[in-house]
Amino acid sequence: ANPVIQQVYERQGAQYENIVVPVSDGKRTYQIPCNLKAAAESQSKEVVKSFEKAIILYTLDEAWKENLREMDELRHSVQNASYEQKDPLLIYKLESYNLFSKMVENMNKKSIAILMRGQIPMQEPSNVRQAQQTRSDYSRMRTQKDEYRKASADGQPAREEKRLEPVRVEQKIGRNDPCPCGSGKKYKNCHGKGL
Repeated sequence: ANPVIQQVYERQGAQYENIVVPVSDGKRTYQIPCNLKAAAESQSKEVVKSFEKAIILYTLDEAWKENLREMDELRHSVQNASYEQKDPLLIYKLESYNLFSKMVENMNKKSIAILMRGQIPMQEPSNVRQAQQTRSDYSRMRTQKDEYRKASADGQPAREEKRLEPVRVEQKIGRNDPCPCGSGKKYKNCHGKGL
């Protein structure tokens, strides 16, 4: 990229202040804006810094949004812990710490994978354009995990997820079944009385 940036700087340096450098990781192409003069003088090190910064911010943003969705689900699921005679706040703290640790680990893996695979696709130098500052209004955008899961790429409704039940060694005893102790009473009137 350095010869192309040097060439653009020498020929059109007075015309452009910022340029957009496309960097691809094989899956996505990221448009990295950087200062043309700084990129030319630093032998494209400025482009690499801008790419690293953009990828880290991108992965952090994606990981944080996913973590917030998971924390919201955790908040709803922890409310059932009081039925199990457990402290919901303590469970929430432990699980949220585990979620955060997992988020940081996944974010690091994803950002390193993108940075290691990043390359500049070659194209003609006449395709140079001025970088524009773009701001997106994210205040109106909302994505909830359930809506995200239900939306699929081909437009077909997503399949409902099955709730996993715990594995039981023995068959569950119903309230009106005979008590397994052999007394002849219903389970709800014998050993299941306090439940």
